[in-house]
Amino acid sequence: MSDKLWGGRFTGKAAEWVDEFGASIGFDYRLAAEDLEGSLAHVKMLGQQDIISAEEAEQISAGLHAIQADLATDKVEFSVANEDIHLNIESLLTKKIGPVAGKLHTGRSRNDQVATDFHLWVKHRLPAVKEAITELQQTLLDLAKKHAGVIMPGYTHMQHAQPISYGHYLLAYFEMFQRDFERFEFNEKHTDMLPLGAAALAGTTFPIDRQLVADELGFDSIYHNSLDAVSDRDFALEFLSNASILMVHLSRMAEELILWGTYEFNYIELSDNFSTGSSIMPQKKNADFAELVRGKTGHVFGSLMGLLTVMKGLPLAYNKDMQEDKAATFEVMDTILASVKVFTGMLSTMTVHADRMEAATKDDFSNATELADYLATKGVPFRQAHAVVGELVLKGIQTGQTLNEMSLADLQAADSHIEEDVYEELTSKAAVNRRTSLGGTAVANVLQEISRGQERLAAR
Repeated sequence: MSDKLWGGRFTGKAAEWVDEFGASIGFDYRLAAEDLEGSLAHVKMLGQQDIISAEEAEQISAGLHAIQADLATDKVEFSVANEDIHLNIESLLTKKIGPVAGKLHTGRSRNDQVATDFHLWVKHRLPAVKEAITELQQTLLDLAKKHAGVIMPGYTHMQHAQPISYGHYLLAYFEMFQRDFERFEFNEKHTDMLPLGAAALAGTTFPIDRQLVADELGFDSIYHNSLDAVSDRDFALEFLSNASILMVHLSRMAEELILWGTYEFNYIELSDNFSTGSSIMPQKKNADFAELVRGKTGHVFGSLMGLLTVMKGLPLAYNKDMQEDKAATFEVMDTILASVKVFTGMLSTMTVHADRMEAATKDDFSNATELADYLATKGVPFRQAHAVVGELVLKGIQTGQTLNEMSLADLQAADSHIEEDVYEELTSKAAVNRRTSLGGTAVANVLQEISRGQERLAAR
């Protein structure tokens, strides 16, 4: 007979290396606290429903609490021979209280047990993700307020497009992270569901009380279909998808921080706490932490694609393939929490070279649209104005002059509608203020955006 807890119908014994291949304890040990939490709720229900005696329920509960205490003091050792966290906990419980430990598994299967543990694990950590995003958003609001009046080049196709407020730029990322926050909020809804009671796939013949267990564990709802309960990993896929989009946003901003910290741009400088040097070049100051966030994005994407691929062809209900869901989720949770924390630290300690940003808008043609709009306000059809300004830009490239540097005579030679007031309209500050989406100055607009952002954070 096999020495496994499930081995009654087996006569053979697998080689040690086979056991190691099938075991999940190498990563699902991280579910230990949740497994104990779920088991305590389950045994309480078994006792209250008279499925086991009150004395047995109390004895099992005491044993589980003892294991919790051991876990808290790092006295628990897990065994590959027991293959997963559930059988490891049951084995430890048996050593503490004897054969009565076997009654804990009444009315449940490892299929609904692991699903419950996994739901609990993600459910417990999503608030930390939301808190980290909130701290990052607050950092962006603080930076935007401090630099509301800073003018910088706006880019499309990585070419100077139009001058913008740096505060307005920062708030674009605030909005991205706002959507990330809302996605994780929605993720909580599908995570906050109790699978326990579905047993292996078809429910149990014991008179269990699933609502009692749900209330005990703090779940908001219960799975209605037992097949779905043990085979659903949508909540994990949603988490990995949300994490991937979050990493997209971090990676995009990381790319700009890296680029803007170069000698050629010099718009910002990351603090020494979030930079590293070179082992051979003494002058180097590398944005390694921004680069690492950008690089870790690939691992997060890979985890999403991995679980999507695992799930895409699985028949109902539980299959061993689904054991591969947890390691990826654990790693991604660690990655996004660390990445957001690093990003918050980088942004809150970096130096903004406001003069350099604004200077970059004075030696280019990013005010060309302002001149076209100026002509349009004088009654010139915009397409005609566009053509006139395009010719002036070409002339400026050829002569080494910006539009601001051209004489009024040269500008009027291109179109007689241009008057002396054009030079004020072509300044970066005037350009930004003319194009504010809410009316008023650029600073006023940024401050209004910040106020709305603070309201959203305060409402959480």
